[in-house]
Amino acid sequence: MTLIQEHSETDTRERILVVAERLFRQIGYQKTTVADIAKELRMSPANVYRFFDSKKSIHEGVARGLMGEVEIEAQRIARSEGPAAPRLRQMMTTINRMNTERYVGDSKLHEMVEVAMQEDWDVCVAHMECIAAIIGEVIAQGAASGEFEAPDLQLASLCACTAMMRFFHPQMIAQCATKPGPTIDQMIDFVIAGLSPRVRAN
Repeated sequence: MTLIQEHSETDTRERILVVAERLFRQIGYQKTTVADIAKELRMSPANVYRFFDSKKSIHEGVARGLMGEVEIEAQRIARSEGPAAPRLRQMMTTINRMNTERYVGDSKLHEMVEVAMQEDWDVCVAHMECIAAIIGEVIAQGAASGEFEAPDLQLASLCACTAMMRFFHPQMIAQCATKPGPTIDQMIDFVIAGLSPRVRAN
């Protein structure tokens, strides 16, 4: 395969994903068919299947793109300058904001996420592991500077992610929006307090 052919195939895959995401948003994941996507692109369903072997794989590609944008923003915050605690706070509020805007405010996209979570797709698991790793990166930086105390960095990042699940997981964000509980700032305060160095008596 030539470089031009590879570039053309990459462009076609991207076009399929862009159109699929638009249709998922407009008419919903369940109602959208591969034939609908093909019609929008003025190509045959068989041609779509050359690039994606099923509707599920198209859905995974769309989900991967949406989750990837959250990961990129989290990475940007993790690698910015300044103390660890404010960056951890900014990262956690950003993840919450992006997931709320994308999935909770958009019922059609929320349906897509529900299907992904129910089927426990690898893309969802990989995203959660990636977010935990990025949070772990900031905790490690804070531990190195003395700002945090975290003897087991992996455990610290898992605990922080678990504590924030209500604010990270699209379904839980929606389900917990009207239920009593701590605000996101209160929860982040709790996580940061748990990471802060212990004051030891002489």
